[in-house]
Amino acid sequence: MALELTGKLVKVLAPQTGTGKNGNWVKQEFILETVEQYPKKVCISAWGDKAEDIKRYNPGDTLRVSINLESREFNERWYTDARAWRIEDEVAANKSRPEQASGQQAQGDNFGFEPYTPSSTKVNEPAPAVDDDLPF
Repeated sequence: MALELTGKLVKVLAPQTGTGKNGNWVKQEFILETVEQYPKKVCISAWGDKAEDIKRYNPGDTLRVSINLESREFNERWYTDARAWRIEDEVAANKSRPEQASGQQAQGDNFGFEPYTPSSTKVNEPAPAVDDDLPF
């Protein structure tokens, strides 16, 4: 599942390193606060080369982050990980994607769905009569 979030970089946590069956690994977690009416803070992890990418930014920078969500079970408890696969500052992101810069697509808080707008039909207005020959 791929999603895109736009928000303010709040904090970069301490990097984590280790050795696994495929060699050494590095994980860098950071906190992004979304840009919406009710902002939410999201902890996102960056692995490998992406862990180096986040070091270019400072708290307060506005970023656009593409993530994959994945959940896993351990001891009958579920854990969800938001892994970054693209990190870019909002200015560069708008230059590389002009259709989103013009406001054609929402900024990540509605995941690509159009916002709900009530129709012009009034609630107490009866539905128009339909003339069909169905028995039900």
